[in-house]
Amino acid sequence: MNNSFSPNSRYFDIGTRKTESPSGKTIVYLQRRFVPLPERFELLQEHSVVESDRLDNITAKYLDDSEQFWRICDANRAMHPDDLIQIGRKLRITLPEGVPGVRNA
Repeated sequence: MNNSFSPNSRYFDIGTRKTESPSGKTIVYLQRRFVPLPERFELLQEHSVVESDRLDNITAKYLDDSEQFWRICDANRAMHPDDLIQIGRKLRITLPEGVPGVRNA
């Protein structure tokens, strides 16, 4: 586990690797992170993107933390946050991966 990222970072649980440059310098890098399958997230609701929407504001509204935008990216198969802000697109707002929800609660 990598403790140099805060617990709410998408990289918090990603390990590190080391390699050595030709000059002998040790280079530490993050292991690859795979975007999880959206089907693994319990849907809370959907949000329809309108003209003035920004992902950080959407995230703050539904998840109470604008820095958790990556959770909405993961739930919608997006590597880049800008890919999500398209007028009319329905964004899945979900629970974190592995957290079961109660349907129709």
